[in-house]
Amino acid sequence: MLARLLMRIVIAAAVAAVLGGLTFVYVKPPESMKLTRDGVPLMAPPVAHPVTGEAIPLEVLVKHYKGGGR
Repeated sequence: MLARLLMRIVIAAAVAAVLGGLTFVYVKPPESMKLTRDGVPLMAPPVAHPVTGEAIPLEVLVKHYKGGGR
């Protein structure tokens, strides 16, 4: 009987923690989730250049394919 009660308390605490965390991220998103005007995350890692293979910022690649990278 006591074990069942303790398990329900643990489950309720876990559900509250998950819902609280999701609510917090939805209400006040971290800086890394914010996007530029081109839709690129601000904290995106560098990507490989399609031809040379060197690391370039993702925003440069997006601007190139959108037509504004000249």
